[in-house]
Order: sequence, then C-alpha cells, then structure tokens
Amino acid sequence: MIKGGPKTDLQVKHHVQSILISQPKPETEKSPYYDLAKKFNVKLDFFPFIRVEGLSAKDFRKQKIDILNFTAVIFTSRNSVDHFFRVCEEMKIKVSQDCKYFCITEAVALYLQKFILYRKRKVFYGADGSTKSLLEVMNKHRDNEKFLFPSSDSQKKDIEEWLKANKCEYATATLYKTVSNDVKEILSTKEYDMIVFFSPSGVRSLFENLPQYQQNGTRIGAFGPSTSAAVEEAGLRLDVKAPAPQAPSMVAALEQYLSELNKK
Repeated sequence: MIKGGPKTDLQVKHHVQSILISQPKPETEKSPYYDLAKKFNVKLDFFPFIRVEGLSAKDFRKQKIDILNFTAVIFTSRNSVDHFFRVCEEMKIKVSQDCKYFCITEAVALYLQKFILYRKRKVFYGADGSTKSLLEVMNKHRDNEKFLFPSSDSQKKDIEEWLKANKCEYATATLYKTVSNDVKEILSTKEYDMIVFFSPSGVRSLFENLPQYQQNGTRIGAFGPSTSAAVEEAGLRLDVKAPAPQAPSMVAALEQYLSELNKK
C-alpha cells in the first residue's frame, strides 16, 4: 500500500514476494515471467501504467510532413513502428524499398519484419540498446540521409538534439501519444515489494496518479536507459536495471537480482 511509514531495514532486506509489472499481462502462458514466478515463488501482477493512442491521418497531415521526402526512419520502440506503418497505410503511402531504418535495439529491428522485407543492408541497430550506440551507427550515415523520427508526444530529446547538433536533415513526426492509466486502485489496495517500469511515461503515470508517492522499502526496476534516468530523476532508488551485459532482458535482470537476494 502507499500509505504508512517507512519500512524497517529488516523489511527492506526481506525476500521479494510480490512484483507489479507495469505492462499488459502476457498473451501466452509460455511467457518467461511465469517461469520466473514459479522458480522464485513470487506473485506477479500485470497492470499497464500507460496506454498509447494513435493520431489520425487527419491530425498527422496538420504537421505538414511528407514521409516520402525522407530516406531514413528512426525507430525507438515497437509503438513507433506500428504507428508509422499505420499512418502510411491510412494515407496510402508506399515507402520506398531503398528506405533505411535505424532502430534502438535488435528486437525493434526484427519487429520490422511484420511490415517490410528485412534486409540487413537497410536495417541498422545499436549494439547494446542504448541511445549512444544508436547514434554511433547513425553517425556513419548522417551526411547521406534525410531522417524522419516518428515518435510519441514525449520523444527522446537526446536524439533530436543530436540530429540538430550534427546539422542533419531531419523532421520529427508525432504519430501517437501516451496517456496515463488510473493505477490508484491497484496501488492502494495491494502492497508490492517491487514495481517494474518500462518507459519514462510509466514513471510519470505513477506520480500523476499519486503525487505524494513515497517509495519507502519498495524496490524499483527499470528497463532502458531513459526509464532508469526517469526513475532517478523522480527521486526514487533504482534497484534493478536492464538491459545489462549479463542481463539483456528485464526477466534476466530480475532473475539475477532475486538469485542474489535469496543468498542473503
């Protein structure tokens, strides 16, 4: 529960028994999250802190951006991929087969296979999932491409700043927006030993719902560098961080953390 005084040191060190994953419940029982829950005898609840709402083609046209004017597209999430191709379909735009795609992670790059014929010579991604590694890849192409950056209403400012600083030809296109879900009930009726976030918007949703939120002894997990930064900027203590060299996924990071915790 949110209310109540700070937990004691003894309580903070206690084994994690319940985790709130701020994402929708997996569609299949084969999700590695369920294996994790079984292995460590942990109760997992899934509840998305945010939802994504796409902009209509009509609203996109108001931005006066011609998608066909660009030779490269930057994707920082699967949402950006989904909504880019959705808008293209709504506007009956056929993207050139020569278009290049720069993706924040390999997972996002592979997700493109839903929409395009995947060829490595036109799909690029950062080595470790960080914005820095993505920018290193883009740097090799910056003089020859016109970049389109499809994003939400809260896009990664560091990418836009890099494009501007390097005098790249580019445009940012808002294709969807993130909206906070009502999480007050689930957080006020249950007490979780850990909450796991997957986007800065999820962290923002927590404080929009509960402005007086106090972390006390609750552990916090975060996936992605921007999410980790948002957690720390909010004044929260970050306990589990992914991706990491030995933990490329959130499940792997949680498994590592719980294993270490159980040794204590």
